[in-house]
Amino acid sequence: MLISLPRLKPKPPLLFLTTFFFSTASSTTDLTSTLFHQCKSLASAELIHQQLLVQGLPHDPTHIISMYLTFNSPAKALSVLRRLHPSSHTVFWWNQLIRRSVHLGFLEDVLQLYRRMQRLGWRPDHYTFPFVLKACGEIPSFRCGASVHAVVFASGFEWNVFVGNGLVSMYGRCGAWENARQVFDEMRERGVGDLVSWNSIVAAYMQGGDSIRAMKMFERMTEDLGIRPDAVSLVNVLPACASVGAWSRGKQVHGYALRSGLFEDVFVGNAVVDMYAKCGMMEEANKVFERMKVKDVVSWNAMVTGYSQIGRFDDALGLFEKIREEKIELNVVTWSAVIAGYAQRGLGFEALDVFRQMRLCGSEPNVVTLVSLLSGCALAGTLLHGKETHCHAIKWILNLDENDPGDDLMVINALIDMYSKCKSPKAARAMFDLIPPKDRSVVTWTVLIGGNAQHGEANEALELFSQMLQPDNFVMPNAFTISCALMACARLGALRFGRQIHAYVLRNRFESAMLFVANCLIDMYSKSGDVDAARVVFDNMHQRNGVSWTSLMTGYGMHGRGEEALQIFYEMQKVGLVPDGVTFVVVLYACSHSGMVDQGINYFNGMNKDFGVVPGAEHYACMVDLLSRAGRLDEAMELIRGMPMKPTPAVWVALLSACRVYANVELGEYAANQLLELESGNDGSYTLLSNIYANARCWKDVARIRYLMKNTGIKKRPGCSWVQGRKGTATFFAGDWSHPMSQQIYDLLRDLMQRIKALGYVPDNRFALHDVDDEEKGDLLSEHSEKLALAYGILTTAPGAPIRITKNLRACGDCHSAFTYISIIIEHEIIVRDSSRFHHFKNGSCSCRGYW
Repeated sequence: MLISLPRLKPKPPLLFLTTFFFSTASSTTDLTSTLFHQCKSLASAELIHQQLLVQGLPHDPTHIISMYLTFNSPAKALSVLRRLHPSSHTVFWWNQLIRRSVHLGFLEDVLQLYRRMQRLGWRPDHYTFPFVLKACGEIPSFRCGASVHAVVFASGFEWNVFVGNGLVSMYGRCGAWENARQVFDEMRERGVGDLVSWNSIVAAYMQGGDSIRAMKMFERMTEDLGIRPDAVSLVNVLPACASVGAWSRGKQVHGYALRSGLFEDVFVGNAVVDMYAKCGMMEEANKVFERMKVKDVVSWNAMVTGYSQIGRFDDALGLFEKIREEKIELNVVTWSAVIAGYAQRGLGFEALDVFRQMRLCGSEPNVVTLVSLLSGCALAGTLLHGKETHCHAIKWILNLDENDPGDDLMVINALIDMYSKCKSPKAARAMFDLIPPKDRSVVTWTVLIGGNAQHGEANEALELFSQMLQPDNFVMPNAFTISCALMACARLGALRFGRQIHAYVLRNRFESAMLFVANCLIDMYSKSGDVDAARVVFDNMHQRNGVSWTSLMTGYGMHGRGEEALQIFYEMQKVGLVPDGVTFVVVLYACSHSGMVDQGINYFNGMNKDFGVVPGAEHYACMVDLLSRAGRLDEAMELIRGMPMKPTPAVWVALLSACRVYANVELGEYAANQLLELESGNDGSYTLLSNIYANARCWKDVARIRYLMKNTGIKKRPGCSWVQGRKGTATFFAGDWSHPMSQQIYDLLRDLMQRIKALGYVPDNRFALHDVDDEEKGDLLSEHSEKLALAYGILTTAPGAPIRITKNLRACGDCHSAFTYISIIIEHEIIVRDSSRFHHFKNGSCSCRGYW
């Protein structure tokens, strides 16, 4: 019977080898060196280390540390290193661990290793400090960097050029360029500076945003000291040239790069392309780009971004398609530049489409991407897509603990702007309230004030502007903030508040933006009823542009002062400004509101022949308005039939308004039907047609129009007037009894009506527009909102001071007649701004002269 013996398990090959080497090696050094060369994996290294320890054989620990680092096990290498006795020789391995963490981007690990080696009694050397300083700069942490600097000084390494360069670079990255300059100057005094030192200080100034000093330091290095710049020097100085538009200096650097052969470096080539692109010199940028033998994605990005920045979006998009055709891997910069290009053109849907492609390609958005996308949504008014982008912002930027607070603020500011421009003020305010008051920047306040000013919440805009200037919230407004507040004043006709802002501008001397602000002041004064003050601002401007002239012309036109508007038009041409399409809209508007029919016709006929401006739909609308106001309805209709483009709603509204004044029911019906075909949801159009029927006492047709409005969901805006009184602005609706002074207001109105009837005033019952008897119509007329506002103004305004009334709709014909008579018996000038123009009532006449 055979007995089966158990098979012996063979020794692992490595264990057999180690046993063999332990028995045959002649020395410890031979042993560890041979084992190191035979080791092929981390497991092998661990096994060798274990055998050395178990068998108590002498060995060189640095070989073990080296093996662990070779097999990417820094923790095990550290466990060996921390047991060694500190020595200047073995500090090399601490440096190796620290350098490895820097290269991998584990910056906090660098600081932890640095602190641990000090706690264990190891002294950093001149190789340690540059790596640790680099980590401090990239985090960035000024506090940690300064503490390392203190150790450098105490250790006597401030004389070492590598350590000194590391200090300059660290302070620059931390934004402490004064400290960087101090270290740099001390290095020069000791005579230890080199080209790297100069590169570091130039980079420090660039990181601190001081491009001028960066360029001066580069000039001092090259011209005064004769140091030859290298590729890093050029890559540092070219962005400085770009940021201040110093293209001539950039061109000199470009020439040096060609002469020295440094242009072949792809980083230098990219910097040259970027410099020309940011200076708006895309032809030069393209020549450099084509000449580059080696291009990377940065090269393409510079070109795409450059075209986008100067508005050549077709070129940018064409280049983008070429990148995709050549299958160059796109990064977030390329995608963001294209998205920004679409956004700046107001093509929000296209921007979103590119964003979706970007996500499908696996590229993650950054702050610039999302801000550009939100800008596109804001310009296109696409609230739904704006909300979709908001969700992306929450996912990629907001609510991340490690995120830069500055990035959060940029995105929230863009969200406020988007919600404001998409007419969602509550959401905009909710985003604003998310930001603690101490963290709100001038941009935060400005986007919310501007959004409210532009989209119907002008009172809220002015309230926010006041809050911004309060001590608890104080943020210094910039020119854009001032302009937004002035825009709100213009919308409300808030002359008193506008004057206060004007005084603030003068006190705080906004000279650098005075042209921009002054144009807004002209607009504010014009729309607030004081066009003479607008002229004073205009006359005191040291510099004017086309907007300045056009704004003043518009002001004169609104106030029925057509002759003065045309005089401004002549003066504008004398100073060499060429009229454009907008200018002619203003000229025709002024002629229309001043009854200057023949002049308007002449300007319209000479636009193309004399100035090369082809009449557009807006010019035809002005001409229809001009002819219609003058009662020349047949000519207006003939002009409409001859239009080279389809008539816009503005054309038919102008005709419909005149049909009401001249009681032309048939033509009014035709104009109204054209508006309906255009699907114009304007309640004013229905109201005008209803009024035409009411004037003709066609009450069944009035009822039909009102029924149609109800079924289509169109609501007539109630007439509303507001007036500036001694204690602020008061608002009135028709038949309003809500004001505390209502009894006094109605008593005064009753007295005024009796007095002007004695002067010849007869109530125009056509404007009561109700199927009731004439006596009741008279009572309804006396309760119109502008009459209530006038009575309040008389009660609360100082004797002789103008009474300024604003109405949300066109002025009522009966109120216009009544105000003309009332201006005879009161000392005040009555200034009424309706939805179309201004009326100045004084001594029994109106500035409109019947053209309203």
